[in-house]
Amino acid sequence: MAARTRELAMPTSKTQKIIDDLTEKIQSGELGPGARLPSTAELRAQYGVSITVVRGAVNWLKAKGMVEGMSGVGVFVAEKPQG
Repeated sequence: MAARTRELAMPTSKTQKIIDDLTEKIQSGELGPGARLPSTAELRAQYGVSITVVRGAVNWLKAKGMVEGMSGVGVFVAEKPQG
């Protein structure tokens, strides 16, 4: 059975803002490899958006290989972030 590739939907402007900000922090080293991202609640408060927007941004970063989720622990910058 051939592996399916999941295409990412284009993010909304609110989602894109979070993606851009977190990407900048990762690329600048402000959030280095292994650093924990702020919690969903913290990101919601910081950006004034819904949980759906935050999850969309985090899922986008995961799909791009920039962050990795650890169930029940949090989301962390990948050791070798892509992008």
